[in-house]
Amino acid sequence: MPTPPATAPQPPAPPIPLTELLAREDLGLRRIAGPADADLLWVHTSEMADPYPYLLGGELLLSAGVLLTDPDRYVARLVEAGAAALGFGVRPVYEAVPEALVEACDRYGLPLLEVPPETPFTTIARAVWRLMAEARHRELRRVTRAQQALATAAARPDPVPAVLHQLAAQLGGRAVLLTARGEEVHAAGRRPPPEAAAALTRLARVVARERPGSPASATDTHGDTHLAAYALGGGEGLVLSLATHRREPGDHTVAGIAVVLLSLLAAPHQGADAADRSAALVRLLLGATPAEVAPLLGPDGPWTVIHARRSDGTAPDALTAGALGASLGSALVDAGREDDDETVRVLLPATAREAPPHPGWTLGVSAPTPLPALAAADTRAARALAHAEATRTPLKADAPVTGLAALIPHDQAAAHARTLLAPLTPPLADTLRCWLSLHGSWDRTAVALSVHRNTVRQRIGRCAELLDVDLNDMDVRTELWFALRRE
Repeated sequence: MPTPPATAPQPPAPPIPLTELLAREDLGLRRIAGPADADLLWVHTSEMADPYPYLLGGELLLSAGVLLTDPDRYVARLVEAGAAALGFGVRPVYEAVPEALVEACDRYGLPLLEVPPETPFTTIARAVWRLMAEARHRELRRVTRAQQALATAAARPDPVPAVLHQLAAQLGGRAVLLTARGEEVHAAGRRPPPEAAAALTRLARVVARERPGSPASATDTHGDTHLAAYALGGGEGLVLSLATHRREPGDHTVAGIAVVLLSLLAAPHQGADAADRSAALVRLLLGATPAEVAPLLGPDGPWTVIHARRSDGTAPDALTAGALGASLGSALVDAGREDDDETVRVLLPATAREAPPHPGWTLGVSAPTPLPALAAADTRAARALAHAEATRTPLKADAPVTGLAALIPHDQAAAHARTLLAPLTPPLADTLRCWLSLHGSWDRTAVALSVHRNTVRQRIGRCAELLDVDLNDMDVRTELWFALRRE
């Protein structure tokens, strides 16, 4: 069957199913030939013998047949122009729809509507435009609701999979985030048939920006499955791929909103000092010391180390960890996927705002620290995270030394701490520190250290023996806490 001209402009509103127009009983329209399914994009009235040059495609053409002489050629030209349906008005020219016209419409597959004498063409046009306005309103409401749902999903602790799940729900299909090589990063929704899934992967490679000139999006159809692929911004080579069993007005707009959100979530953080940070990393790899690269990383202020774990115990992926870093204001993120480590570490520069609690995450935050002391800050952030998990608080910040403890010079305090704690092995010292920070709670210390509470009791008892002190004495606890904070 001939298709509409490729240069036809887009309609001003979503297409109207022919069945909706026929359902209007006040119009009295009756389909007498051709298929029942058709989408109406326009309404046009013409009494020309050949209206082909004036049709855009998708029209409901209304005519009384004033110059109708050759029904077969007339219908063939309408189909060639892409007309969606023909509405034929009876009287005053014809008392009934010509039988030759009915046969031609059946032969060419063009829906033919009988328009009764009491229904003016202008009334039909007005009804179509009203249906289009209602469809446009429904589409805008749907897109608005989808935009709100996707934005809410993007604010979740796991924004990338949450956006994909919401997108799959909005479109009623499958949403997949793929790499340029076709590797699945995240997916949501019901899986399409294997053949359609393979076709979707091939379509993703078409838009993957691995070579110049790749299109930003592409669509295809595999059986009754509609496929679409969109390249994400940010230069990461990621592609959003969609497989749905229907394609409705507004789907492309909803997908476009998801593309923007996913591009922002998956894109690397770019700050004004990104080049300096990259240079600092290169110099460290080439053998420079932290003190030597400190000017590139921000000499005007300290750094903060953050340890984070998902509150539900699940392991974060690289995109989710990157989204956490971006929300904190830093691109310096370690997703912590080595050795099944589920801890994400973030390094915050002095210019970043103070880390707030993040829903879905438990955070341990070190005190601001000069660059050469980041290793110690990393340890303190880990302790703070263990404390937060043991006390079931969303965030625990390691407080800097202040008050009376700050009056003693650091080197003298450190020397005293080393002497006092010399009998303790590192595991015992860590257990004592954690136990004291949790006010002597056996259960919370066990949770923080991921050991049995009896193990905690044994270690604390061993600490008391090696140090030859009474740990029930508040003065002893205070001095040990002071030493453990300064070692």
